[in-house]
Amino acid sequence: MFEDALDLAENKLLLLYIFYKIKLPISNIQITQIILENNFINYFTLQQYITELIASNLLKRTEQKGKHRLVITQKGDNVLSLFKGRISDNKITLIDSYLKAHLENIKKELTVIADYTIENNNNYLVNLTASEDSFTLIDIKLSVTSNKQARNLCTKWRNKPSELYAKIINLLIDD
Repeated sequence: MFEDALDLAENKLLLLYIFYKIKLPISNIQITQIILENNFINYFTLQQYITELIASNLLKRTEQKGKHRLVITQKGDNVLSLFKGRISDNKITLIDSYLKAHLENIKKELTVIADYTIENNNNYLVNLTASEDSFTLIDIKLSVTSNKQARNLCTKWRNKPSELYAKIINLLIDD
């Protein structure tokens, strides 16, 4: 029983540590991916912990451009700084190396948005966005005639956002 309580506390502190290290609001899907890829907590227990951390005001939900995100609160930072030593060194090492390898992709997922919706008469509205911090760099909406075109635009935008952004700016600026 006592060991279960220690595991519960360590797992919640581990979640706070991940949010603290990322330093950006992230989606529930992203935190779930990090936890499950490292086999720390099962999905259902993770969702329960997230709900409890939100209820305790250690995490909070935010909305950015219609997308729900989670972020650590100041209270969460304070709790983590007091009790970080209760997270095993092994788990800290695993998370640190995982984030070192994946942080750029996580940030890219947060700052580059590419999606599409079907409009009337088989037209597709493609939305391509790139942002940095909370500042939108570019937000393009295009209407295309096929699902294939919409998917291709989204894939290219996700794969090369910086390169495409630079090309668009140069096309618009050049005389």
